[in-house]
Amino acid sequence: MVNNPASISAVGAWTMNVVSSVGIIMINKQVMSGYGFRFASTLTGLHFGVTALVGMASAALGYLNSKNTVPLWELIWFSIVANLSIVSMNLSLMLNTVGFYQIAKLSIIPVVCFFEALLHSKSYSREVKFSVAVVMVGVGVCTVTDINMNAFGFIAAAVAVVSTSLQQIFIGSLQTKYSIGSFDLLSQTAPIQAALLLLLGPVIDFFLTSHSILKYQLTWGSGIFIGLSCFFAVFCNLSQYLCIGKFSATSFQVLGHMKTVLVLAMGFLVFSSPITMKNVMGMLMAVVGMVIYSWAVEKGKKEKEAKDKLLRSPMVAAAVPTKMPDEGMQDGEESALLSSKDDLEAGRQS
Repeated sequence: MVNNPASISAVGAWTMNVVSSVGIIMINKQVMSGYGFRFASTLTGLHFGVTALVGMASAALGYLNSKNTVPLWELIWFSIVANLSIVSMNLSLMLNTVGFYQIAKLSIIPVVCFFEALLHSKSYSREVKFSVAVVMVGVGVCTVTDINMNAFGFIAAAVAVVSTSLQQIFIGSLQTKYSIGSFDLLSQTAPIQAALLLLLGPVIDFFLTSHSILKYQLTWGSGIFIGLSCFFAVFCNLSQYLCIGKFSATSFQVLGHMKTVLVLAMGFLVFSSPITMKNVMGMLMAVVGMVIYSWAVEKGKKEKEAKDKLLRSPMVAAAVPTKMPDEGMQDGEESALLSSKDDLEAGRQS
């Protein structure tokens, strides 16, 4: 039985992310396909606008306890990268086939690993690398069909992969650097992201869809579903920051593909989408990879804790030679250990 408060908090954050992400995907399907509101960038701006309002209300009620703030220039830089991720992902989906779009999304995992190694000197065990490969192959088998591509689509996908990877790494690094909570950071970034997307979103959407949002006929039904989308987005955004803050961007990406498997499964069960043995085998492989990944991460944590405990033990301390006369041995010398944050999802995605 899990009775560790930190473990319960982690499970809660991850459950919130899975439920809110799957929920918002289903709602947005209805918003865009059912009601014809295909203005994805503007809709995301509304998401962050509502998130910003929730953050302001929480601050006014005293629920935001952090006294630390992130410098404005870093908030603006983060918001630009995060919004570039959103826009380029939408552009990639429009310019590429669904198969190539899925390949691009899968490539976020190794790119996140590369940037974490480059920026934070993070290393990965063979078990973690193997499990990541299994997850990627499994999700690829059950989602990728045609893989046609073109030059503009490839550029959009490349920008999307790099910006998404950096955005998710920044979520974790900003929380660590400024000792700030997940909701506190989200409350500081959401207003800037909302302002940028609500200002530029309609223009971007017109370029992507050739339709103006000003000509859209809002109905009670579409308004209710757009409101529901914004409601779920608050929890989706918050849980992303929570997950990446507690784990890592890599882990967020790996376990994030559980949402892909769940969406596919719900499509088969709820919407009677056709299912093949290839889909089933791919989903099973992805789930096995996620189980192996969780085991590998836990194994790495225990090994690190054992090493740290050994270094702190009295027997190891007693084994260090005492200082002899006329010898220049430095007090407190010890071997350097390469430490890394607990791997989960990459995550922190986003």
